[in-house]
Amino acid sequence: MPTVPLIEYADASPEAKEVFDAIKAARKVQDVNNFWKALANHPDTLKRTWESLAEVMRPGALDSLTKEMIYIAVSIANNCDYCIHSHTASAFAKGMTKEQYAELLAVVGMAFETNALSTAFKVPVDPQFLVQTETKKEDKP
Repeated sequence: MPTVPLIEYADASPEAKEVFDAIKAARKVQDVNNFWKALANHPDTLKRTWESLAEVMRPGALDSLTKEMIYIAVSIANNCDYCIHSHTASAFAKGMTKEQYAELLAVVGMAFETNALSTAFKVPVDPQFLVQTETKKEDKP
């Protein structure tokens, strides 16, 4: 049960309708999903979240399917049922196979297990795994 009303298009503020229209156009859908309807209770959050999500999820160095699969993994880690389901559906729509999904879940499960063991044993990070950034001479002011 939601903690806020889900705002339908007809009941949305003009600011929320503008974002709903952008989402529907970008996704080529007739209506926005419940996540956006919940966020419409605060149009500024709705707008900011849509703009950030659209920017982050657009194809870049990572393709859209890879980004959706990462989103699934993080959603599992955060125990967000809504995000797990919505991004799994999106990943399948973008071409994820059943085999890829099964393998993704195996990796997520293994990561949970090894993360828990490493945390429990307080294993120190090997020096060769420490990421260090190096500033080039031409990058310095």
